Amino acid sequence: MNIAKLMKQAQQMQAGLAAKQEELAQQSVEASVGGGKVVVTATGAGDVTDIRIDASVVDPEDVDFLQELVLKGVQEAISKGKEMAASEMQKLTGGMGLPGF
Repeated sequence: MNIAKLMKQAQQMQAGLAAKQEELAQQSVEASVGGGKVVVTATGAGDVTDIRIDASVVDPEDVDFLQELVLKGVQEAISKGKEMAASEMQKLTGGMGLPGF
């Protein structure tokens, strides 16, 4: 076993993982809830970048409903971003089962 070769491969994989994480941070996913009344956009890194709310769901008498829609939208967008990231990392690591990916 050639340790130098193994170390070089590990460094290349680490660089590839860092590049993929940066790429994922630039990609986005969108989640729509409430029949499209609330749309949330998030990155593959899990950052919420946009929330759009249809005026028809803004009811001062029912703020709880709007809060629930926004929360569901945010949760779904983050989940989709994580799924996209996991799928991309799986491709990169070849199923090696590295922690955090």
